[in-house]
Amino acid sequence: MRGYQQQLSLEQALQKARHYCAYQERAHSEVKEKLYGFGLRRQEVEEALSRLIEENYLNEERFAIQFAGGRFRMKHWGRIRIRYELKQKQVGDYCIKKALVSIDEDEYHRTLFRLAEDKWSDLQEEEPYIRRQKLQAYLVQKGYETDRIQDVLAQLKEKE
Repeated sequence: MRGYQQQLSLEQALQKARHYCAYQERAHSEVKEKLYGFGLRRQEVEEALSRLIEENYLNEERFAIQFAGGRFRMKHWGRIRIRYELKQKQVGDYCIKKALVSIDEDEYHRTLFRLAEDKWSDLQEEEPYIRRQKLQAYLVQKGYETDRIQDVLAQLKEKE
């Protein structure tokens, strides 16, 4: 945070926080950090957070579902990576579970298979064993479960 920034009153900070939350869904931890950046004390931050929740600007479950859906659709992350990132944002376990369940199972499998196919074709020059290892490492990094990765690798092998 910037040291020269003047301290805002609770009402001024709340108004800025409302705009911050209205722009896109936010995690409680992100908003809390922003409020501290406005120069509020702990008690004022707690007051502001509770008011934002009451006014429905802040909703952890809604944030988690939106975050999971967005990261899955746009960045093609798997459930492991999404869970990790939500934990980093201090989202509760209940909300994380709701978010992960909101991802369509068929779409999840299709996305994993398409990612695997695309990467498999990118690795044409590699030896089969190295090619398989690189593909597996790529899919693990994307956050997909190893049992699902093994299934997709078996499907790719059958296709060849």
